[in-house]
Amino acid sequence: MAEKVLSLLIVDDEEGMRLGVKRSLRHFSMEAEDTGDIVKFDVTEAASGEEAIALMKESSPDIVLLDNKMDGISGIEVLHWINQNDLDLMAIMITAYASIETAISATKQGAYDFLPKPFTPAELKVSVRQAAAHLVTLRQARELEREKKRVRFQFISVLAHELKAPLAAIEGYLFLLRDGIGMDDPAVYEKVVGRSLTRLGGMRKLIYDLLDLTRLESGQKKRELSSVDVLEIAGISMETMKPEADRRGITISIEATSEEISMVADSGELEIVLNNLISNAVKYNKDSGRVTVKVMDEPELVRFAVTDTGIGMSENEVEKLFGEFVRIKNSKTRDILGSGLGLSIMKRIALLYNGEVTVESTPDVGSTFTVTLQKT
Repeated sequence: MAEKVLSLLIVDDEEGMRLGVKRSLRHFSMEAEDTGDIVKFDVTEAASGEEAIALMKESSPDIVLLDNKMDGISGIEVLHWINQNDLDLMAIMITAYASIETAISATKQGAYDFLPKPFTPAELKVSVRQAAAHLVTLRQARELEREKKRVRFQFISVLAHELKAPLAAIEGYLFLLRDGIGMDDPAVYEKVVGRSLTRLGGMRKLIYDLLDLTRLESGQKKRELSSVDVLEIAGISMETMKPEADRRGITISIEATSEEISMVADSGELEIVLNNLISNAVKYNKDSGRVTVKVMDEPELVRFAVTDTGIGMSENEVEKLFGEFVRIKNSKTRDILGSGLGLSIMKRIALLYNGEVTVESTPDVGSTFTVTLQKT
């Protein structure tokens, strides 16, 4: 819970009114409904519309209590100036000459509320509280919209970057095939086609990961919860990665604390988690290495711990994991393809089961990723 201070400007040609407002709001505070932040008020004053405009030219307040009938320019004219300059504030009109016409005119110029004189300190606080709450909500909504635009831009930028490299590589290989350069040699031909297929597989994985992520975030993915055989799903995930592991001489083994382990879950979600765990353990392993999948059955939890004998990570690299499109890039990972979304998806799924994902890693020794899920 944080403390916020909103600036409030009282504009009135009656000194007693200005002092009364300052006194009433001196120790006044409120709690923001959405965030729980404590909001306090820093009150300044202006004795005329001209003085108010001069102050607002230097620094825009958050809330203005504005008398309408003043010597010189009126409160309605000050409102008009505020509206023309598009200031981000809440204006509350205060006047002893209340009328429907004045209220309509003030509202058209952007006034948030209308407080007729005389008013009590309690009425003043109610009006200020409502204006402050509305202002905080509006600003939060605008900030959220800006954040959405920033994330959308970042997402598109990263996606374009991730697709640009494999597309360029495939395009280069296709030019070689078109021009027949080195294609008389079957080994060269096979290499070119093989690399193109590998790049296409990486792009397909990126697309599938994006679909999984957007379905999870939007809530559009229908979850089908039932009692599932955890060891069976772990075995399927292991078999999926076995061809790549065999190609590199990597052994995969499963260790379980019970012969039968079940939990209430969506089998597709468990498969995504285990596929990512085992896939990464193979992908970032050393040739002729080992991958150990431990499945632990506990009273209220199922715990997966996947250990590899791979390249490992430093503490600084571990801290960067689990963000979207985050991939650890160094001399050891330069040629390893990936979408950078797998761990982010895995963490989101773990949260659906009130669980967590942790990692322990040592450079050049290996890593252990542990996913803990509640059974029900």
